[in-house]
Amino acid sequence: MSDSITIHLFTDGGCSGNPGPGGWAYLLRHLPTGTEKESSGGEPDTTNNRMELTAVVEGLRSLKRPCRVELFTDSVYVGKGMTEWMPNWKRNNWQRKEKGKLKPVKNVELWKQLDEQISRHQVKYTRVAGHSGHPENDRVDELAVEAYQKYL
Repeated sequence: MSDSITIHLFTDGGCSGNPGPGGWAYLLRHLPTGTEKESSGGEPDTTNNRMELTAVVEGLRSLKRPCRVELFTDSVYVGKGMTEWMPNWKRNNWQRKEKGKLKPVKNVELWKQLDEQISRHQVKYTRVAGHSGHPENDRVDELAVEAYQKYL
């Protein structure tokens, strides 16, 4: 993997109600050239966490070759999942401990897809405060909201 390929990935997901109509969006920026790509989508009945995860998976999946990626998201769920929870879930066959018992991980198919993408790329997680005037985070929030409004 070339050290010179560096991508910034900004993601967001959201719902009108939780569960409810939801949308996801990402903005990719290729740092050496400044080239940007945006994409978004939605579902009629989903959850906020599913949309946050989908945004990251779709953003990483859209990269044509392995890259060094810095992920910017306001989702603590995605960040903690990637950096803290996933290693234990994998060790426990995609189960989590709840009250001393192993339970299936929620959104496991999306977590497995994210795990697959993380193994393809070198991903660094950076938390962004939501709705704080961060231009790219505001942009992906706007795209995610637009994506679910067609279901309202």
